[in-house]
Amino acid sequence: MTAYPSAKATPGTPALTLRPWRAADAADLVAAYRDETLRRWAGPAVDDETGADRWIRERQRDWETGDRFAFAVLEAPGPEGHEDREGPEARERLVGHAVVKGLRPGAPSAEVGYWTAAHARGRGVALRALLALTDWTFALFADRGPARLELLHQVDNTASCRVARKCGYEQSGLLPAAPPDHPLDGHLHIRTRLPDRA
Repeated sequence: MTAYPSAKATPGTPALTLRPWRAADAADLVAAYRDETLRRWAGPAVDDETGADRWIRERQRDWETGDRFAFAVLEAPGPEGHEDREGPEARERLVGHAVVKGLRPGAPSAEVGYWTAAHARGRGVALRALLALTDWTFALFADRGPARLELLHQVDNTASCRVARKCGYEQSGLLPAAPPDHPLDGHLHIRTRLPDRA
């Protein structure tokens, strides 16, 4: 498999690295899920380290099946930074999650998703992580993967709508609510792989 997705540092924004979730991420995952906004939009909540361990093991099994690739989004120290942290944490900090799923052979589309930890919002983390994930997916699965990536979010999640549009995911339709998992209508955004230029 090619290198994992990443986003280079820019003036004012630290570099981002996307890599598979690890058992050592459990405490940071629990801390992220203490945020009510995240719990509202990010599916089943992770309440404690036991739940976090289970969630991470499930994401690791997904990698083994090749149907779903979930990444911890990590930020290097930078201008917004966390230089005051010591040890390994001085090099990177969990700021979000990004996933591509439904990568079945012959499937015309796959789905992407993401969330940003509360402490990292408003700094372009979701946008940069989604762009990196999109490029990685289209490059890695160019010969056998989906020609289309779909992104879904609830209609009241205006921040996700802005991120999707800035990343080239055009709004394509309105999906009806499907309680309890999807209590409100949703927006469907689509980005299509550009054809190869000879």
